[in-house]
This record gives sequence, structure tokens and C-alpha cells, in this order.
Amino acid sequence: MINVLYFAWVRERIGLPKEMVETNATTVLQLVEELRAREERYALAFSDLTALRVALDQDLSDFDAKLDGVREVAFFPPMTGG
Repeated sequence: MINVLYFAWVRERIGLPKEMVETNATTVLQLVEELRAREERYALAFSDLTALRVALDQDLSDFDAKLDGVREVAFFPPMTGG
């Protein structure tokens, strides 16, 4: 089980701030594919990965990163300066 967190518009599209996900995925991209296949709201939230960032156990990572030993995956849009 992996704790998956959603922030900003990702959370708005999915309708949840976080959830525990049982997965067979070995990479972030495989996890995304599993989530996309769940429901339309997930497919919409993950339709454009270039508009998303991911953090594994609070460290910024890539979508091809391995999930071995990861307890938390967070998805969020890129931060803008101001």
C-alpha cells in the first residue's frame, strides 16, 4: 500500500486530498497508468503529465522513478514564482 497525495487542481479533479492505494506498479508511471484506468476523473487529472510534478517520500522525483520502498507519492502542478 502506498499513500498517494493530490494537491491543487489535481485534488480538485480527483475529489480527494489523499488515499491509500494498493498497487502492483514498480514505477511512478505504472502507478499513474493504474490510476488513469480507475475512473474518468483520474484520467482527466493525469491526462497531461508535463503539467504535473511528483515527489516520492517528499523528494522531487521523475515519473520513471522506481517505487521500491516508497511509502508516499505526491502529485502536484509545478510551482510558480511570485
